[in-house]
Amino acid sequence: MKVVFLGTPEFAVPTLEALAEAGHDILAVLTQPDRPKGRGQELAISPVKQAAVRLGLPVEQPAKVRAPEVVERLRALAPRAMVVVGYGQIIPQAVIEIPPLGIINVHASLLPKYRGAAPIQWAIANGETVTGVTTMLIDAGLDTGAMLMKAETAIGAEETALELGPRLAALGARLLIETLDGLERGLIQPVAQDDSQATWAPMLTREHGLIDWSQPARVLANRARGFLPWPGAWTWFRGKRIHLWRVRAAEVETPALPGMLFSSGRRLFAACGAGEAIEILELQQEGRKRLPADVFLNGTRLQPGEILGAVQP
Repeated sequence: MKVVFLGTPEFAVPTLEALAEAGHDILAVLTQPDRPKGRGQELAISPVKQAAVRLGLPVEQPAKVRAPEVVERLRALAPRAMVVVGYGQIIPQAVIEIPPLGIINVHASLLPKYRGAAPIQWAIANGETVTGVTTMLIDAGLDTGAMLMKAETAIGAEETALELGPRLAALGARLLIETLDGLERGLIQPVAQDDSQATWAPMLTREHGLIDWSQPARVLANRARGFLPWPGAWTWFRGKRIHLWRVRAAEVETPALPGMLFSSGRRLFAACGAGEAIEILELQQEGRKRLPADVFLNGTRLQPGEILGAVQP
């Protein structure tokens, strides 16, 4: 099948690879322009561009996919279908109307739950035990198009967003190939989403990672593993940010005040809401290296009653 692929992040790479492996005729790969990154401001190439070059596919990087010349270019390519995975731009109606089979999006949730930019992170942060991927037809809304196929998977009790993401990417790649085959053979009937069941997975900000110590331990642990690698779970310690890389709910007696640090042997804990506590397994103080909790305790003398988040600069 003649297709055009639009994608940018690492999550999109398995789908592009699957399209090529399945023998589809990939007319063009559209991805975001190279942009300055890091202290040196060197141009960074998107993971999809890297994959496309490796696969010998033609790459185009328009600043705006809605630009008239880009729309005409896509129309001239005459793809039977287009595939979008994390492209990073809103697809205009003029482009949506081009392919006869539509524009198929691979979304990392079981729609209509977790529409938006960060479905993997919010599913974990909210304590979901099951998630999946959905292929859907792009429409003018944000993740509101008719659904085509779904595939479910369990979320591990300690699984992080860094671990779940690649699993869902591979699952989505397989589902996309099945979806294209089903559409071509007329075996798939699009199903409208039930908007009343929709939930939202907004783009993450740094403030989403700020720990509210009044929350129960399991809530904090879920957010910590869901928000990896950014914004992570962070708080204030002695006037500086401290990032809690790995935590887990702990069954220990706790001091009364949420956020209070305490240790038992070489293990580090922090009191939470509901009389609970989390165990801190790995942490990183601002400007320092990431450390296991026991190494942190070796170099840091905790003060009696010391509370995380109590003092901000």
